[in-house]
Amino acid sequence: MILSDHDIKIALQSGRIAVESESNDHEKNIHASSMDLRLGKYFKVYEHSKFPVLDPLKMDSFAGLTKLVEITNPDEPFIVHPGDFVLGVTYEKVKLADDIVARVEGRSSLGRLGIIIHSTAGFIDAGFEGTITLEITNINRMPVALYPGMRVCQLAFEEMSSPADVPYNKKSSSKYQGQTLPEESRLTIDPEFDKIKLAQ
Repeated sequence: MILSDHDIKIALQSGRIAVESESNDHEKNIHASSMDLRLGKYFKVYEHSKFPVLDPLKMDSFAGLTKLVEITNPDEPFIVHPGDFVLGVTYEKVKLADDIVARVEGRSSLGRLGIIIHSTAGFIDAGFEGTITLEITNINRMPVALYPGMRVCQLAFEEMSSPADVPYNKKSSSKYQGQTLPEESRLTIDPEFDKIKLAQ
């Protein structure tokens, strides 16, 4: 069941959902069934001209894959060109209780500009804590300017039938717990790839 604005506020007050940033003015971003989050100042840009392929079986194909870009001037935009794929991050840090999950959705106003905020990974597990990495793509034919601090996505929260036995913060294979910067894929450390490597 998706939490209403009333229940989101109660969960924030009780600490079952925590949203933190330098300016803790989050209530104004709560809507009927979701909460908006803002864009952070860090981006990771893929250095695609340096790599022939991204191969999960070859960890060196991921080394030096991205370049970190920081926008220090709040009036300076980050330009997403047509066809670009970049990693961004939310301004806010989010923490979920062991019985609450969240879904990331792009704002419709940005979708109408051709900006996709998450390619596929829009699910946040119970027990997660950290900023949210945004998988940003421009499918428009025109460049689009994004500004740190602007609202770029929304979270819809859902209550689970019971608390997770092993929430994300207690799972040994949790790769992104506590992240603060946009994090590139850590697919190479998935256990199934260890088995494939041993079989070769």
